[in-house]
Amino acid sequence: MKPYFLALSILLSCPTFAQKEVEFIDKPTENKIDVQVDGKPFTSYFYPGEAVLKKAVLYPLRTPNGTIVTRGWPFDSRPGERIDHPHHVGMWLNYEDVNGHDFWNNSTTPPNPKATYGTIVHTGVTSMKGGKKSGTLIVTANWLDKNGQIMLEETTTYVFGGGKNYFTADRMTTLTAKTDVLFKDVKDGMFAIRVARQLEHPSKQPDVFTDASGVATKVPVMDNTGVTGNYRNSEGIEGEAVWGKRARWCNLRGQINTEIINVAIIDHPKNTGYPTYWHARGYGLFAANPLGQKVFSNGKEELNLKLTKDQSTTFRYRTVVASEQLTDETLNALAADFGKK
Repeated sequence: MKPYFLALSILLSCPTFAQKEVEFIDKPTENKIDVQVDGKPFTSYFYPGEAVLKKAVLYPLRTPNGTIVTRGWPFDSRPGERIDHPHHVGMWLNYEDVNGHDFWNNSTTPPNPKATYGTIVHTGVTSMKGGKKSGTLIVTANWLDKNGQIMLEETTTYVFGGGKNYFTADRMTTLTAKTDVLFKDVKDGMFAIRVARQLEHPSKQPDVFTDASGVATKVPVMDNTGVTGNYRNSEGIEGEAVWGKRARWCNLRGQINTEIINVAIIDHPKNTGYPTYWHARGYGLFAANPLGQKVFSNGKEELNLKLTKDQSTTFRYRTVVASEQLTDETLNALAADFGKK
């Protein structure tokens, strides 16, 4: 049997694969839309406005058992959390260099005088439809330059669902250029989650991370009590060694209190740069960046994505949040299923 069909047969025969009802609860006065799967809270589409957050995000993300897997700070600080990188909130999609504008590092903290920031502004909800087997939310946004001019129009479709012990969130984002656009090959991008402290890798030494403008963020060694995270990718590579490696999916395994938790991101074969490089750090940043090939390949590859005016590109990612250990076979099956969409 061919690998694709073998993976799909495993998925369909797996007792944990059962489609779940999805309900949306619109809360416009709170600038969010809550997402429930099988009657349980999963996440919220959160769009508080550019004075609070420079992009819309899914925040927070929960397991089927109700445990939050994303970092709380800066909106819901928890004891022992890191307070670095204030732009790392929930789950998001943006990029560090689009026509010289940094969308990734933009936040409400004092701006870096060396940087030129761009802002992503939520512009509306096109469709919101729950269902017995899945739910679909379609939203729009504008990527604005420093002068407030539209560089890119975004249409994002979220499809939420789940199985017995996991939730899924598929994000399909189409970006349409309103002027000629260059996504320069850089490190910080593109689809990302900032996870809770317990799902980080235990930190053995302090680190300093520098962005494209030369601004350094110090990440100190912290108390590792209860810190249990460990990455594993589709190629069998584990730990922080997954950083800068290509893979079809990457899974962060850990534990919060007594609950076994897995958080996986799955790439899509139609994405530019597939299989993606992973910008996955032990301190809690878990990101797929298909466009940052030069830094990840030590200069052997380079990808500068160009869009002419009115040209579009689409990025597709599936996120799985599980209250169980996901096997490679299950993840391969979930990837095969996602690849059909």
